[in-house]
Amino acid sequence: MDRTKFIIVTAIILFLTFLIGWFANWLVHRFTRVRQSDVADLDRMSQELHEAEETRDQAITYLQQREAELTNQLTQTEAELNAAMDGLRDARQEAEELRAQLERG
Repeated sequence: MDRTKFIIVTAIILFLTFLIGWFANWLVHRFTRVRQSDVADLDRMSQELHEAEETRDQAITYLQQREAELTNQLTQTEAELNAAMDGLRDARQEAEELRAQLERG
């Protein structure tokens, strides 16, 4: 094999290697390409996730406010109950004293 044939054979081998590499690259990109519908689905899901997080934050805020209101109402009710119990205790004591005075006198 002379020098010219060797150069031609080497050029053909390099060209075929280039074509095989280009074809393999095309196949990889063909199968791994992200479709526009997939991107649209991801955008829609991210928007829905964002809305769900906002709704969750609003619900947490509402529950915290409601819990504070109910705690305040419970505290007031307990204070009223204690006041009523003190008044009832005083009234019973006064009634006992009046009974005792009536029995004596």
